[in-house]
Amino acid sequence: MGNELFSEGNIGPVRLRNRTIRSAAFEGMGKDYGPTPMLRDYHLSVAQGGVGMTTLAYAGVCRSALSFTTQLWLRPEIVSDLREITDGIHAAGAKASIQIGHCGNMTHIATAGGIPVGASTGFNLYSPTIVRGLREEEMRDIARAFGNAVRTARDAGFDAVEVHAGHGYLISQFLTPYTNRRRDRFGGSLQNRMTFMQWCMEEVMDAAGSDMGVLVKTNMRDGFKGGLEIDDCLTVARELENLGAHALVLSGGFVSKAPMYVMRGEMPIYSMTYYMRQWWLKYGVRMFGKMMIKDEPFTPLYFLEDAKRFRSELKGKLVYVGGVTSREHAETALGEGFDFIQMGRALINEPDFVNRMLADERHVGGCDHLNYCIARMYSREMACHKHLRDLPEGICRELERIRKSR
Repeated sequence: MGNELFSEGNIGPVRLRNRTIRSAAFEGMGKDYGPTPMLRDYHLSVAQGGVGMTTLAYAGVCRSALSFTTQLWLRPEIVSDLREITDGIHAAGAKASIQIGHCGNMTHIATAGGIPVGASTGFNLYSPTIVRGLREEEMRDIARAFGNAVRTARDAGFDAVEVHAGHGYLISQFLTPYTNRRRDRFGGSLQNRMTFMQWCMEEVMDAAGSDMGVLVKTNMRDGFKGGLEIDDCLTVARELENLGAHALVLSGGFVSKAPMYVMRGEMPIYSMTYYMRQWWLKYGVRMFGKMMIKDEPFTPLYFLEDAKRFRSELKGKLVYVGGVTSREHAETALGEGFDFIQMGRALINEPDFVNRMLADERHVGGCDHLNYCIARMYSREMACHKHLRDLPEGICRELERIRKSR
């Protein structure tokens, strides 16, 4: 195999020791909107495991951006604790990034500090909650909060930020007609629907200056009828390049409508509900979860064909994510012209996955994509079932059923 995977590469002003990035997969390891020793130890293990850059996720840019108390709220009060994490990452030879975003309508009054806001007024069945459409001055305030988050990230020692503009988060809620039903100048045409994204990116790029890298996670498809398809997503990607993004992370899916399009495979509903505290939510999801969370078959490199279309039509740096489970897969993606690769579940199962690939060009990761880590991460900290002892019998039965059904 070639050695491109382990060659250095730049994202804007940031130089990585190799072409691997730990994707911004929500860890569920925060507490009271701040970091914990568990979050620090996990990212240090990934940095020590050889990754080029590791990404903390997800960090809200303001109070209304938050949907879980285990998420980060990127503000000056947590800078010193974050600095401890970034110092450790740097000491291990890796770069540190943090994903910044706003969850929009995917939250509750208790975490958001008020009625959840989104592109349009309505009701989010998946929370469930009433949602109020943002006013123009509030949109401006949130855009400025994106810029302030970048400045806070710099103070905390981060080398880069990843702006979350996909997966049905707030920027994505403005982009797609499924959630943007506005009749003012922020709705209607795609050009109008991109306005909020443009405001956010202008603030981010101004705050990033010449010393911070800026990645943007963007959809190639929303993954359901009525959402954005590839041509409109290409228009969005071109605009992100025009706005100065140093690299685009090519993803897809909509977590409140097509969550498994993002991650692929089956959602283990029993495992997911086992850890839920609210009885009404637990039994509601057990009864209707399969109707709400559609299975999507997992295959290695599942986003590659769509991503190749973006590679052929875009000029800037692109990051491939989706189903990289071996060194061969990583080299395949790089061979198609992508500049970096991101990995999530592979680095949950094996934090030293990158070093293992370096030592053995035939290495295949141990993740079996049963998605237990995803099922539990919204109620407890992210964890691979292979790392845990004494799992409840019902969870073991469910995971075995999913394994045998393939």
